[in-house]
Amino acid sequence: MTTQEIKLRFGIIGNTPTLDLAIDTARQVAPTDLTVLITGESGTGKESFPKIIHQLSSRKHGPYIAVNCGAIPEGTIDSELFGHEKGSFTGAHEARKGYFEVVSGGTIFLDEVAELPLLTQVRLLRVLETGEFIKVGSSKVQKTDVRVVAATNVDIPEAIASGKFREDLYYRLNTVPIHIPPLRLRKDDIFLLFRKFASDFAEKYKMPPINLDADAQELLTDYRWPGNVRQLKNVTEQLSILEKDKDITGVTLKKYLPEEHGTNLPVLLNGGAKANEYSERELLYKVLFDMKKDINDLKKIVVEMISTGSVTGSFKENNSHIIDKLYHEVRAEDQPASESSSVTVQPLDDDYIDLDEEAKEESLSLEDKEKELIQRAIEKHKGKRKLAAKELGISERTLYRKIKEYDLT
Repeated sequence: MTTQEIKLRFGIIGNTPTLDLAIDTARQVAPTDLTVLITGESGTGKESFPKIIHQLSSRKHGPYIAVNCGAIPEGTIDSELFGHEKGSFTGAHEARKGYFEVVSGGTIFLDEVAELPLLTQVRLLRVLETGEFIKVGSSKVQKTDVRVVAATNVDIPEAIASGKFREDLYYRLNTVPIHIPPLRLRKDDIFLLFRKFASDFAEKYKMPPINLDADAQELLTDYRWPGNVRQLKNVTEQLSILEKDKDITGVTLKKYLPEEHGTNLPVLLNGGAKANEYSERELLYKVLFDMKKDINDLKKIVVEMISTGSVTGSFKENNSHIIDKLYHEVRAEDQPASESSSVTVQPLDDDYIDLDEEAKEESLSLEDKEKELIQRAIEKHKGKRKLAAKELGISERTLYRKIKEYDLT
């Protein structure tokens, strides 16, 4: 069966290459008994792919069942999947077969598999590895022959890192991965889907189909569709029922689209954290040092203006004291390190203050203050750097860098 034939049979609309790749992968893996993990955002149509895999497999005459793992209470999920014996828990008035026993010889689709409790994940891992399971309240090992296809919209590596999903189960489920692209990455398919939904609802509700003008089509295509195909279908149904005028404008369509909180620009990973991330304290220091640099640059500009005659004689005469200071400072700054160490510039009068030296002392003072604060925070929390960083309002990474920079213990 070709990709196009599969689309027609299972009602899949679209020509995006990534969607075709997902369908082709499902077609190739169907004849095997390999476990498949389908990933993708909510509303992308993941539920169609287990049906494709089952119908194109040798198990197509066997049972097929879809189980929403997130909809079953934690206290009964083991009983639902693996069954239970009479009297095994309160309310167990008779023995019950679980899905893995009932569907033996067929395919079970575990939707929202990342919602399974950790103990249930252990039981599922055993089924996948050995084909064995034990009913709740029993000690008898039973065999089953079930093809498992799972799906999730959760970032499972992140769930593993947070201790909510077993890593060994992930690799066992992810034998063959299939990723369903979000609708915002299928722009050429959006209008095709809209027309199909509009036609279906017109037939269902016995009314003329809705049409979009140019502005509405552009808005439809540019919208991010966070709810994906499901959201597009809902919006099309609302327009079909609620709008008396079946010629939909961009203004009309916009009323049915929730305000976007996302952006079409690329996003940063890890919550947008940057390698050169600044805390508020670091930003303050940076601003102060930048101000110092700007002041020094301004000094040089003023001295250059004086040297080129851009400043009038009356200004020189009235502000000679300040001009002498600036000239003195700029000359001292422009000296190479080896020369400045051997040259001593005398102040022009008793009231003269070396402003550059004052700026250096201020800079050193800021560093000393920061060093002192870090040392106090480390001592306060008895060397626990995580708590010290929290107290200082900086990240642990920044604290480690500062400790190394100031040679603190």
